[in-house]
Amino acid sequence: MRIVVCRVADFPPGERRIITHGRRSIGVFRVGERFYALNNHCPHSGGPLCEGRTQAWVRSTGPGDFRVDDADTMIACPWHGWEYDMATGQSFLGPGAPPARAYEVRVEPGPDGRRRGPYVAETFDVDIEQVGADAHVVVETTPRPVPTVQDTATGGTR
Repeated sequence: MRIVVCRVADFPPGERRIITHGRRSIGVFRVGERFYALNNHCPHSGGPLCEGRTQAWVRSTGPGDFRVDDADTMIACPWHGWEYDMATGQSFLGPGAPPARAYEVRVEPGPDGRRRGPYVAETFDVDIEQVGADAHVVVETTPRPVPTVQDTATGGTR
């Protein structure tokens, strides 16, 4: 299923949107120029996962050594603080516990964020004609000629 969230320009870095589509509640996050999406249901106890705080990962190669990532790509459930990786949904607090459902997010270019569908509505020419002292709007319903397209494979026209 494809869900259009909003235009990229309307979703600044550091923000989140919680959208509902049918019975699904999904949190969409913009972290810098990357987007993440998670099911808004914590696998631990069913809390509203995507309403929790986000934070950066702290990484270590051994005692006394640590670094904090630049981006907040971890989220903690507001009910019990279980933490999940926004990219994969993986939690490290409950070994063997199921991950949160993570969804693929794409940025699709298009005019006003729209993608052309398979159908085109029939349109008609509209003119204003002067009849005596009054102007009238006139719709011409005579079929328009179908433009011919040069078929490069066969050299003919369609």
